[in-house]
Amino acid sequence: MRKVIVEVILGPDLKKVGSPILDYIESLKVLEVLRIDFERGIKAFVAEIVTKKGHTIEDFKKQKNMEILSILKSEENKYTCIIKGYVPLEYKKLMRKFDLDLIWDAPMLISGDKVVFSAIGDQKNIKKFLEAMKLIGKIESISFKSGAYTEHDILSCLTEKQRQIIIEAMKSGYYDYPRKINSEQLSKKVGISKATLVEHLRKAEGRLVNHILAGY
Repeated sequence: MRKVIVEVILGPDLKKVGSPILDYIESLKVLEVLRIDFERGIKAFVAEIVTKKGHTIEDFKKQKNMEILSILKSEENKYTCIIKGYVPLEYKKLMRKFDLDLIWDAPMLISGDKVVFSAIGDQKNIKKFLEAMKLIGKIESISFKSGAYTEHDILSCLTEKQRQIIIEAMKSGYYDYPRKINSEQLSKKVGISKATLVEHLRKAEGRLVNHILAGY
């Protein structure tokens, strides 16, 4: 197993797709990949967004292909968020080329017309990954490292109750925008009071942020 880190300058078509987002942000750094659905073109992740001067996360929320499910932390123009992204229909076929036997790892970054992706896998899958990256744009650099990776469950920092509630909240659409279910409806669904539910979610989100950003 090897880890590969690839830096790519986006091609004109993909740069055009991403340009509305890049008008508002300096960078988007993925801290943790939560879900990738290659077939439906959906991805969910925890990311750190740095907005450009004069812009806020509200500008980012206007984007059609990305939803802010929850803002976990904000400090001046830096926001840690749970984000759900949707790949435009015309690029779903391209996304499926990345449906490989890989572990997606950090660093993963979008900044200007540059993107950085990292993955861990065997030689066969890394080769396919690099071929797919050529379809995105011009590869500027490739680096390899040993594939040292310790699998962990990001939700392991939560209590069992917090884990159950935040998973149910995600499945029920509480973090969708607009929300498919509100806190009162969700509290009835899980059988606890609204106040208790909100407290569990608040503590769970706080623990996730501290867990993800440990060492930063």
